[in-house]
Amino acid sequence: MNTGVRVLEVKRGRVPCPEGRDRPLDNCRFCVHSRRFRLGDRWVPSPARAYCTLQRATEEVDLTAVNAVECDDDRNEGFRSIMTVIS
Repeated sequence: MNTGVRVLEVKRGRVPCPEGRDRPLDNCRFCVHSRRFRLGDRWVPSPARAYCTLQRATEEVDLTAVNAVECDDDRNEGFRSIMTVIS
């Protein structure tokens, strides 16, 4: 089992999800495993994750400028919607 976080590079608006499938970056925006998004050389918190951890004051993430996603999926589960957590 992998531990820690991975940096998933964005290519053409898609991310290599740990489950083995390429996913659209929009999925990362709503995935429980997405911790932060890299915009140029700075990292910003995932708004969905921040909402769930009571750090509600985050900036909107411009997905067209994201070049990497920090992912903490250590079980290779793949995309899991944050909506299952907040509903």
